[in-house]
Amino acid sequence: MVKRLVLGLLALVLLLAVVLVANTLRQGSRQLQVPPLAKLAVDGAAVADTMAQAVRARTVSGLLDPTGTAAEFDALHTLLRTRYPLAHAQLQPERVGAHSLLFTWKGSDTQARPMALLAHQDVVPIAPGTESLWKKPPFAGVVEDGFVWGRGTLDNKSNLVTQLEAVELLLKSGFKPRRTVYLFYGHDEEVGGRNGAVKAVELLQQRGVRLEFVLDEGLAVTEGVLPGVAQPLALVALAEKGSVTLKLTATAAPGHSSMPPAAGSSAIGRLSAALVRLDQNPMPGGIQGAAAEMFAAVAPELPFGQRLAMSNLWLTRPLVERLLGRGGATNAMLRTTTAMTILNAGNKENVLPGQAEAVVNFRILPGDTAASVQAHVQRVIADAGITVQPLDVAFEPSKLSSSQTDVFRGIERSVREVFPDSLVAPGLMLAASDARHFDAITEHSYRFMPIRFTTQDLARVHGTDERIAIEQLADMVRFYHRLLSQSAS
Repeated sequence: MVKRLVLGLLALVLLLAVVLVANTLRQGSRQLQVPPLAKLAVDGAAVADTMAQAVRARTVSGLLDPTGTAAEFDALHTLLRTRYPLAHAQLQPERVGAHSLLFTWKGSDTQARPMALLAHQDVVPIAPGTESLWKKPPFAGVVEDGFVWGRGTLDNKSNLVTQLEAVELLLKSGFKPRRTVYLFYGHDEEVGGRNGAVKAVELLQQRGVRLEFVLDEGLAVTEGVLPGVAQPLALVALAEKGSVTLKLTATAAPGHSSMPPAAGSSAIGRLSAALVRLDQNPMPGGIQGAAAEMFAAVAPELPFGQRLAMSNLWLTRPLVERLLGRGGATNAMLRTTTAMTILNAGNKENVLPGQAEAVVNFRILPGDTAASVQAHVQRVIADAGITVQPLDVAFEPSKLSSSQTDVFRGIERSVREVFPDSLVAPGLMLAASDARHFDAITEHSYRFMPIRFTTQDLARVHGTDERIAIEQLADMVRFYHRLLSQSAS
């Protein structure tokens, strides 16, 4: 009897192993097979010089001096007119809002839905006290050691410059698009896009424009970001997360520190306990949506052990999700994240404060909402004496675009042709972009920058020593040139 039971269990284990292996081997590569494209001749030195001059225009979001801000944007616009005369002569440029630019490249087929390429002109400030840490002054636009150094080289003037460079090359060659192409370059993306992208969308709506697709900044051709993936991984985001910031306020009777109240009843104590509960009880999540599509595309390219786990989520899902939840980036793809960013209480060491405040930022996963996040917070902290109020205006996650479209396959094809050593997979953008505002006039919004990124490069975005390689700029021109050649024809 015991022997039969053991043999039965062994047979079941063997059968399970056979099923797991068979299911793993059945998952073949999902990569589009296309021949690499012959490298387009690009004048890298000229593009780098334009990039350097664009950096010197200090188009910083949030500058207090409106006159100074206007002058910097005007300087950038003058540069663009000088460097891209055909684009300004043959396209229809117009200013939207204060300093945003909208170019219309009329297509020959009025029945074909237009496409739009997006970038933004504004950049974030330099963190106070870090100026001396830069190897090159952040707004000097230095070209040295094969790089253009300075704020905006990665986020996001490189997209703007290389898109216009590609358009200029196409115009020189006599290319005429079949579908209309819009180029939109916002001036306030870093502070929400309310006076740039929002106004542009309103304008296009008034004109009855419905876009086939939008491509904005976003994920990139990453290297060493996902463990187990040896090849560069080009991630094309199908959506972006939303954001809501909540202020938690605990109140208690103020008093002298020599006579503290019972444990857990002071303002600081109550708030601290609430924050611990929030930290230990994140929003539920899992492998779903864009994350599920990414792992499905990447799984066949992983080493066999990881491939087996990712190809059999019906069995391994709890373990895989627990492992992914340990990494900052992978955890952020699975759920709405909780980030405690500001804490404020008390002003003297011997006085019990009557109020303690904390500010907590949540990046909202598609499927969750600002309201569901607030309900989660109130349920977890379970303290009626702590008020929970939204701080500033929340924005919801964007729509989830499909990866099963001709549009996505066109982007994938261009990536594989220009970056033939890379894998392509859908992804989720963790930060925000102007693309979310265009959800009102398109079903298909994608977010991808044709830049090779290492983990070291990621720290330079909004950080110190932002820079871009001249060869990276040339590849960006090649990508946009190829994408426009295919998608607009």
